[in-house]
Amino acid sequence: MSDYATRRTAMVDTQIRPSDVTKFPIIEAMLTVPREAFVPMDMREAAYMGKNLDMRDGRVLLEPRTLAKMLDALDIQKNELVLDVAAGLGYSSAVIARMAEAVISVEDSEARVDEAQTILSEHNVDNVVMQAGPLGEGAAEHGPYDVILVQGGVEELPNSLLDQLKDGGRIACVRMTGALGDVQIGHKLDGDITWRSIFNAGAPVLSDFVRAKAFAL
Repeated sequence: MSDYATRRTAMVDTQIRPSDVTKFPIIEAMLTVPREAFVPMDMREAAYMGKNLDMRDGRVLLEPRTLAKMLDALDIQKNELVLDVAAGLGYSSAVIARMAEAVISVEDSEARVDEAQTILSEHNVDNVVMQAGPLGEGAAEHGPYDVILVQGGVEELPNSLLDQLKDGGRIACVRMTGALGDVQIGHKLDGDITWRSIFNAGAPVLSDFVRAKAFAL
């Protein structure tokens, strides 16, 4: 049987800490949440690799370094409500749940939502609500949110999602330009969002966040 606890520690020591992620809540969460439980059974041996894990259907589980550095920049607090978009089988939500008051997680597949909710329940994560629906629509009925994360590549973010961010809130995404990408953090102030790039990363562009093609005659 694989020693996943040892792999988890190695992940933090070789991928997370060397990336200048030092906040205790992030380190504690990533040492505690069993990443292997949130991937398909046949992918568990690859769960702690330092790269995006192909979850099929054009989706990935973001590499540990990318998620950790996003969380470091967002600085989630214990009293905050977080929207986790494209949460997959719930790994990112389980990590965030150890830092936030509550997490609303959106997936576009009822089957994926059901499976994720089962896994979260099995691991006693009781402050995450999984919800099925179009990723680009978020979950306005539970908002507004202090923090929004998009777990995948984006070319364009719809206003319907950005409007769900509280004034003073933060949003993180992997902004893709062709094959290149970088993680950007947006801060909302007086209704406007100011973006800054914080590090290079890449992920497949989620279908709800593809830039519309300009019409040409």
